[in-house]
Amino acid sequence: MSTKTVFTGRHTSPWDVWVRGSLRTLQVTGLGLLMVGSAAAAGALVGLTYSFRNLPDVRLLRTYVPAQTTYIYDINGKELAGIHGEANREVVPLSQVSNHLKLAVLGIEDSYFYSHLGINFTSVLRALLINWQKGAIAEGGSTLTMQLVKNVLLTPEQVFSRKLAEAVLAFRMEQVFTKDQLLEMYLNQVYWGHNNYGVETAAQTYFGKRAADLTLGESALMAGLIQAPEFYSPLATQNKEVCQPPLTSTCPAKQRQLLVLDRLEQLGWITPEEGRQARLEPIQLGEISSFSPSKLPYVTDAAMQELYRRFDRTALQQGGFRVQTTVDMDLQQKAELIVQESHVRLRRQGWGTRQLQVALVAVDPRTHYIKALVGGVDYRRSQFNRATLAQRQPGSAFKPFVYYAALASGRYTPDSGVSDTPVSYRDGDKWYSPRNYDGTFSGYTSLRQALAVSRNVPAIRLGRDVGMDKVIQVCRALGIASPMLPVTSLPLGAVDVTPLEMASAYATFASNGWYAEPSLVAQVTTVNGEVVWQNIPQPKLVLNPWAAASLNNMMQSVITGGTGTAAQLGRPAAGKTGTTSSERDIWFVGYVPQLATAVWIGNDDNTPLGGGATGGGLVAPIWRQFMQAALQGVPVEKFTPAGRFPRPKVERNN
Repeated sequence: MSTKTVFTGRHTSPWDVWVRGSLRTLQVTGLGLLMVGSAAAAGALVGLTYSFRNLPDVRLLRTYVPAQTTYIYDINGKELAGIHGEANREVVPLSQVSNHLKLAVLGIEDSYFYSHLGINFTSVLRALLINWQKGAIAEGGSTLTMQLVKNVLLTPEQVFSRKLAEAVLAFRMEQVFTKDQLLEMYLNQVYWGHNNYGVETAAQTYFGKRAADLTLGESALMAGLIQAPEFYSPLATQNKEVCQPPLTSTCPAKQRQLLVLDRLEQLGWITPEEGRQARLEPIQLGEISSFSPSKLPYVTDAAMQELYRRFDRTALQQGGFRVQTTVDMDLQQKAELIVQESHVRLRRQGWGTRQLQVALVAVDPRTHYIKALVGGVDYRRSQFNRATLAQRQPGSAFKPFVYYAALASGRYTPDSGVSDTPVSYRDGDKWYSPRNYDGTFSGYTSLRQALAVSRNVPAIRLGRDVGMDKVIQVCRALGIASPMLPVTSLPLGAVDVTPLEMASAYATFASNGWYAEPSLVAQVTTVNGEVVWQNIPQPKLVLNPWAAASLNNMMQSVITGGTGTAAQLGRPAAGKTGTTSSERDIWFVGYVPQLATAVWIGNDDNTPLGGGATGGGLVAPIWRQFMQAALQGVPVEKFTPAGRFPRPKVERNN
């Protein structure tokens, strides 16, 4: 049988030494006679295989793909998290496995792997005799091929008939696959403890390096774990005390390492000097990472929820996909830090209760890609993502939807007048008399001024004039799916929305009416780089461009001289403050042409933050701090003037 392999490495590598040593051993010890006997016994198995004709077809393994971990990355390729079910695995080709590890595994598990036909009859007969004498499975005698059969094709039931099935299937596999293919499958399949399946994730866990880079000492330690990984593991809870580096003989993993090195020396696969150096080699241990938290947990959770709507959950957890998100890790971490520092400052100032939370979400108006998403102050204490799931009243941050509806009707311009005087409306069986935040009325005022200083009565008058159903239609066009009723108080934010809905809607204003569904996922590829889903934005024009551009102009007045002056950036920016009755929800939502961001603060139990809490006073500074960080190095852009677009035709109410 040829000993030629596909392994890479220098001619003087331990692997090459073993290949040459194996040939010499076969010649000197007369193992050729044993192979002849093995072949004869294998021939007898041909007849036995007829009795096992209902066993799995090993040829199916030609297309077998084991469960692999799916990895999540930021927009620049920085790894955020690994998502998997039970099996944390990354499949690698045999050429990307250290020759040291190949030798160590074969030396301790199956030193005759390259000379037997799937069954080592000497070991099997010895095991059968011992097991028969003891009346139970006391010794295995399995070859590496038989172990692979057990792991991939059969159940783990320990009975004599299964051992025979292992032998038959191992013989079949040796006829279908090369030795290198079998070894590659085995190394990617074997369990190494702590939910690590396969050599790559095991190397990352135990030593924080790739399998290709393992030294002889590390390889011998890892190979020694295969027999009982959870028992021998130096990272196991019961072993941590005795397995502190430098590892001593009291560490079970060190004991196994020494056993493997002794075996390699006995086989002549390494020299005594190589063994001595490996025994003295300092081992730097890694850490259990199979279920380590994401670097950006709110982002990862939201991205997976988006993917679950498009892909099968099991396929995502076992398919080894590579998911590129739309966020930049550096910007996201800045956003998280700003949220945390703002929370500390607000609590010190006496705002809110111990349940005070802050959420932030930023959307690119040109693509509607989500660029930052912070669902709360501390993910470790609360995994609830308030940016995507918390439905809270937007207060006056809802008013731009009403003003847009008025502008789009063709009957209003930013400088049109509206009355800010006392008024009452019959709302169902009750009368509703809206009041402004400060309790005063300003008389006749322009739409621009009414929006800038956030007057309530003009917003309700406009809503009644254009029709609340029309306002709801605008919200639906902007992607707001939350339930809403055409009540008189709707223009003041009598509806529950999420921060993501608000950021995405305002992003559509920033783009002069172009909307696409907001997304956290840029693309999904297989482990081999094949594109499974390319999330190319497909925006559609949902608003009248003149009305949107006119609204952008009006909302700049909110920041330059209205309720949002604390949000000034030194560049053109538009936005709107939002404060609900009793100060339960406080907002600032704003944008420049390249980025729209919504910031919300409130108590999780929906209790008031305290008298005097406003979006302009508490939230606009947070928005400003984030936008300044996000826009560093981004060129200043002006909003498109409304004069670039034709005005809408006048709508007539029937």
